[in-house]
Parts: sequence; C-alpha cells; structure tokens
Amino acid sequence: MSERDVASRPIASRPEHLFGDERPFAQCHASTVVATPGDGLLVAWFGGTREGHPDVGIWASSWDGRSVPGDPDAGWSAPRPIAKVADEPHWNPVLFARSPDRRELVLHFKVGRRIRRWQTWFQRSTDAGRSWSAAEPLVPRDRGGRGAVRCKPIRLASGAWLAGASRERWKRWDAFVDRSPDGLGGWRAARPIAIDRARFQGKGLIQPTLWESAPGHVHALLRSTDGRVHRSDSSDDGHSWSPAHPIDVPNNNSGLDVVRLEDGLLALACNPVPGNWAPRSPLSVLFSRDNGHVWSDRIDLETDPGEFSYPAIIAVPGGLVVSYTWNRRRIAVARLGADEIPAP
Repeated sequence: MSERDVASRPIASRPEHLFGDERPFAQCHASTVVATPGDGLLVAWFGGTREGHPDVGIWASSWDGRSVPGDPDAGWSAPRPIAKVADEPHWNPVLFARSPDRRELVLHFKVGRRIRRWQTWFQRSTDAGRSWSAAEPLVPRDRGGRGAVRCKPIRLASGAWLAGASRERWKRWDAFVDRSPDGLGGWRAARPIAIDRARFQGKGLIQPTLWESAPGHVHALLRSTDGRVHRSDSSDDGHSWSPAHPIDVPNNNSGLDVVRLEDGLLALACNPVPGNWAPRSPLSVLFSRDNGHVWSDRIDLETDPGEFSYPAIIAVPGGLVVSYTWNRRRIAVARLGADEIPAP
C-alpha cells in the first residue's frame, strides 16, 4: 500500500482536544480509550515532565455521552490522576471493559526506569472509572512487562482473554500474546512470535494488536522496525502463532491499533509511513473487508507536520472513536460516524 494506491480523505469533523495548554503536566503520550455506560467515554494516558521522568503517572478524562461532541465548553472532565504506585516513570496505560454493561473496567500500566525492567500493574473499577481499587502487580516477579503492553485485550468466543505483549531488550524486540481465563489473573505467556531475522531489518516486533475473525481464529498486527506492519495468525484460540510476515502497509516503528466491527470490517489506526523512526504524520484509519489482506480505504485524521501517534481505536454505536497523542502536548479524540465508514 502506498499513497498512490489508496485514495485518502480527511475526517469530516476536526478532532477534539481533551484539554488545552493549561494542564498539570508538561508532556503526555500513549492514550487508551474505552466506552462507558450511557454512550460515555473514558480516556487515559501517561503524563509528566517528559517520557521516562520519575514524576510520570497515569491520568484520565471522561466524556459524559450527553454533551455535544467537540463543544469546547462541555463534555470532557479535567485531567485527573488515577495511578501512581512508585517514584518511577509510568508507561502505556491500557483500559478495557470486562463486563458487558461497561461498568467494570480494568487498567494495565507499566512501571520502571528502564523498559527492559518494566513491571505490569493493574487496578479495577466497578463504577465506570469514577473510582479505582488499589493497584497490584499483574504477574508476581514480572520483569519486562506482561499483560497488555499498549493495545486493548480482546475476549475470545471461547471466553478466554488475550493481550498483546512484548519485551524490549537492548538489541532485540520480541512480541508474544498473554492469555487469561477471566481477564484478571492467571496470565500465561505464549511463545514469542517467530521472525525470519535473516531478512528482517532492525530490532524486531512489539505491541501486537489483536482481533478474532471466527471462533478460535485470532490474528495480530505488529509494530515493526522493518518498515512495514507485520502479521501473525493463530488457529488454536491463541495458544500458538505463525511466524510473522510483512503486509502491504507501511510502518514507521510507531504504535497501531485495530478493531473488528460486527459486520467483519477491520479498522486500523496507524501512521502509514515507511521507514524506521520516520515522521509520525499523517495519522490515518485504514479499512479492510477481507480480514486484513487488502486495506483499500483510508481516512486521514491528521496530516500537518508534527507528531500524531499511538492511536487507540474502539467501535461504538454508530461508528468509531480514536484517541491519540497530539504533539506530546495534548490528547485528541476523533469520532468517525457510520456515514464516514467506507461502504462494502
């Protein structure tokens, strides 16, 4: 896929900023979004002096589902801290709803000065994110990160939960999938997803994003240092995974996230830019109707120079919601209505 292969169009309405320049942190990054009761939304991110600084914690803002989207005077609550367990940098919050009514939420996040020494913590809410339990380590004696590393877990038709995980060592990155029977505990890691390193450029793959196309058939797209998004597949409910292979979607070694709609349409939020550490603009949503083999439609959310990155995407009644980093100074949310989503 290239700029000339896929016609792109801009989103109809401008994205919303959850807060302005008056904020209780200098920088913010790596947002996550979850739907809450009454068509509401909850967004979390990490914020502090800068990425990796000891004062960085997890913050959140909510939208009540009733205010007019985009109205600067209504809707999004002021940023509030929701997790800080140590005087060490916090990273990569991931929110997901564990109950069908979306009142029981779970938050995963990483803590540690060095990524290769990360520990995953989690906490729960039973009131849609208004209050949270005390944080606990997700896996005892975990180092390197378990559970959801950046993208939302999914619940399979079998009832098991899968989370895309990865380990970032000094010269080698490896991705794997973590599995839980209930989305809370008992996490067991599958073997790392294999890479043909003789043909692969750079450190490797991280931050899988997942979907299930049919019962037991699960798929992962992965961030890559190789210039393209990579894919791996499982036909045994996520217990084992095929070797990763590149697909025809560029990747600049930045985060991506996918969601599958009820009709089978896949929506992939990413920076479709080739080159390791290439610019993180534009930020776009790509669409596939053949289970991710061809990405034939594209909507651009941001096209200006700058950093628009680390998107999180979810399906909501009537469309899609994408949250993302806006130049490390703000968190933005874009809404795509059903009329903007490509027709079959």
